[in-house]
Amino acid sequence: MTASLDPRLNAFRPDLADSRLGGSVAADRFTEGTLRRVAAPSAALRHAPRPDAALDSELLRGELFRVFDETDEGWAWGQNQTDGYVGYTASDALGPVAPEPTHRITALRTFVYPAPDMKLPARSALSFGAAVSVTGETETRGTRYCLLAGGEGALVAIHAAPIDAPPEPDYVAVAERFIGTAYLWGGRTSLGLDCSALVQLALMAAGRPAPRDSDMQAAYLGRALAGLADLRRGDLLYWPGHVAIVADATHIVHASGHHMTVVREPLRPALQRIAEKSGDPKARRL
Repeated sequence: MTASLDPRLNAFRPDLADSRLGGSVAADRFTEGTLRRVAAPSAALRHAPRPDAALDSELLRGELFRVFDETDEGWAWGQNQTDGYVGYTASDALGPVAPEPTHRITALRTFVYPAPDMKLPARSALSFGAAVSVTGETETRGTRYCLLAGGEGALVAIHAAPIDAPPEPDYVAVAERFIGTAYLWGGRTSLGLDCSALVQLALMAAGRPAPRDSDMQAAYLGRALAGLADLRRGDLLYWPGHVAIVADATHIVHASGHHMTVVREPLRPALQRIAEKSGDPKARRL
């Protein structure tokens, strides 16, 4: 039965497994795990508990992570509660569940200052989609700041929105804001991200949860289209290991390993180039 379960989305090892998988996998021990919240600006989610292990994904500040095991070397094995992705992250990147986030970062990235003053040296930078707990607002020299819980500092108020704010109306426009961002395999922040993370983050901003990897998205998002004759803005094109967003009838937006950046490029030349290695794409409509 274990062979049918995707290890990216199901936490199981020979010695330990998620208690929810009891009866589906064989393991020496089962546990419910413990919820922790990502306290670092972002955290690598790796395939193995080593700093040189492959980067499978990243965790964003404020996300919940269910920890099933921790090592003496400072690694936590668990599952991201946003998209279900399983992996190893640094234990010191995680903190207590409280306080609950109240705001989400809507700028590509923003700085956290020790106090509400942009002239102070920034303590850290938060990426698009990160979530923080705000206890109040104040103004300094005409700029509004959100004050972070626990005296952590402040960030520019226009760079964040309440968690319950209306979703973005056009997820493609969100993706287009990332144009110029470096390509990073496994990346999930505005410092570097891959093709499926671009789709996931843009859709999440529009209020639509999305799986992490392109094959998962191709299986679960939207409905399949018969061909490429009637593409429209927002359609998704999937090749093995890659996804692109249709911006209009003649252009796509994607995090491209060919260009090593997020680009908007003409559709037909891109289709011809990618077809040489991956064939024709399968189209899906949300």
